[in-house]
Parts: sequence; C-alpha cells; structure tokens
Amino acid sequence: MPELPEVETVVRDLRPRIVGAEIVGARSTWGRTLRNRDAEGFAAAVRGRRIEAVGRRAKLVVIELSGGAALTIHLKMTGQLFVVPAGAPEDPYNRLALAFADGRELRFRDIRKFGRVGFYERDAASGELVTEPGGTAVFAGHGPEPLEPAFTLAAFRRRLRARKMRLKPLLLDQSFIAGIGNIYADEALWAARLHPLRSAASLRPADERRLYLAIRSILAEAIDRRGSSIDDYTAPDGDGEMQERLQVYQRTGEPCPRCGRPIRRIVIGARATHFCSWCQRLPAADRAALKRSGGRAILAAMTGGEGSQKPGAATSTTERTRSAAATRRAAARSSASGGAG
Repeated sequence: MPELPEVETVVRDLRPRIVGAEIVGARSTWGRTLRNRDAEGFAAAVRGRRIEAVGRRAKLVVIELSGGAALTIHLKMTGQLFVVPAGAPEDPYNRLALAFADGRELRFRDIRKFGRVGFYERDAASGELVTEPGGTAVFAGHGPEPLEPAFTLAAFRRRLRARKMRLKPLLLDQSFIAGIGNIYADEALWAARLHPLRSAASLRPADERRLYLAIRSILAEAIDRRGSSIDDYTAPDGDGEMQERLQVYQRTGEPCPRCGRPIRRIVIGARATHFCSWCQRLPAADRAALKRSGGRAILAAMTGGEGSQKPGAATSTTERTRSAAATRRAAARSSASGGAG
C-alpha cells in the first residue's frame, strides 16, 4: 500500500496538472469506490466546482474544491491516478473519472477495487473536513505528520513515552504517527538498530533520538526518490526509485548491509517484518515478556537464517514479483497516455 512518500509524490505530480480545472461531470463504474455518496449524488456534489489545491494528509490525497469541500482519495493496494487527454480510450480498471471543462479527465484506476474516494465539506467554525454537518472530523483519528516542523524530537518523545506497544505495530498505528506503513517502518527500525518487537517503554533517550531521526530522514529520502515502486504504485510522472535503496524490506536471506548476516523475516500482526537479528537485538527482558505473552511462535516462525532456504531463492522470487509488477505499471501508464507508450 502506498505510504507517505508515495502519496506525496502523486500529489506533487497532480498539482500542476489539475489545480484550476473545473469539474463538469463524474462517472463511476464501481459503486464501492465512493465512500459516502452514490454515483448520482457524487456527480451532483462535484459538478461545477473548481479544483483549488491538491495536498496530502497521512496516506490520503486531498483535493480541495471550491465552495468549501474536498475529495479524499485512499489509493489502498492498487489505486493509481492519471490525468488523461480528451478522447483517451477507456480502461477496464478505471473506477472513477472526473471530467474537466477542457476535455481532460482525472481517472482513478484500481485493479483490486480496494481504493476509496470520499466527498466532504468543511465545518464553518473549525475549518476541518467533517463526515457530515456537525459531525466528526475526517482526520480526527490521525496522529501528527512526521515531516512537519511541529513534529520535534520532544513531541515524538512525549507520544512515545505514553505508549507501551511493541515498536513495529506502534509505527503502523496511524493514530500515533500518520503516514508510515510496512516499508518505512522496517527501514526506520533497521536504521535505528531497534528490534521490531522491542517495547516502546524500554527505549532509552538515545534510542528515541535514533528512531526519530531515522523516520524523518528515510521518509524525506523516499520523497526525493519518488517513493518505492515495488508493486502497483506509480505516479502520474512515472515510477519511484526508492526500492533500489531499501536496506531490509523484502530482502529476506540477503546479507545485512551493515554486518553481512542474513536479513530475517517474521510476521507481526499479519504484516511481514524484515530486520537483522544481529544489528537489531531484542533485549532479554522483551524476549522474556514476549514468551510470557504467548508470542514465542512469532520468533519460532522466523525465516531467512543461514541454511533456511536455497541460496538466491528469495532474491529470485522477489525479482520475478517485481518484474511482473513493473509490467502492470507500464500497462497502466500506456493506458493513461492513450496507448502511446
């Protein structure tokens, strides 16, 4: 699923293309794509509005509309956004299209149909997007943005010290920090030399500082490199390249870039987690607590150690998977450009 850097890249690519465009119509081919309107109601709500800004909150694209409204777009696993020229052929995976006065369309392409688009209006008093007049703020449950100036080390420490969760699920908790997902949680923990099952309560000030700096530096680099095009993620201007810089994510069995020992893989909360068991040691107290709480099976199911698989097996499987994904992305871009390449 696209995370903060990928969504930010999509936003930056879309902004010069669609800000100022007037929406003259909308059509949907998959009703569940629309989060809080039916197709007719959604089309009526957006028709005649002008796009005033394109931004991001957490993992969602936020398109600001005239009249104090906005669209939120959650790309989920396979969502893609493209601006297509007038008369571009239809794509069977297009789930929603916004038609502009100049003939172009903004199309939401989503093979697996998990993506969602919401239409919301802003509360006159608070300025927040709300689920309905007088209702809950759309982003009320989201934590701070990790790259904002207000997200200081002191602010991070306050939030961290109020939690007792293990680090990997904590970083994935959008109420703790917004925008981090599986890829960059693994990368930040490796950079900070912290085991994904370590308890937040066990961290010392130096550990907290390393994790804070790792989160910010890795997310910033990933934005600079247009995100990680591992599966179906691509942006209007093309793929990202951060996947070439990832140190542990999806590198099970490969040598750790720091110590040379094999990268391990465990499953935490149904999410594959990649780390170096040498560089990211689990303290004895956390290991004992894990066993007492019935988590022994997590470590017992660990893969990626020496002799656990044929040499190069994991690498070749990952390469095949990424090659197939690259083919899908190329087909999506070709469709968006009218089949021109």
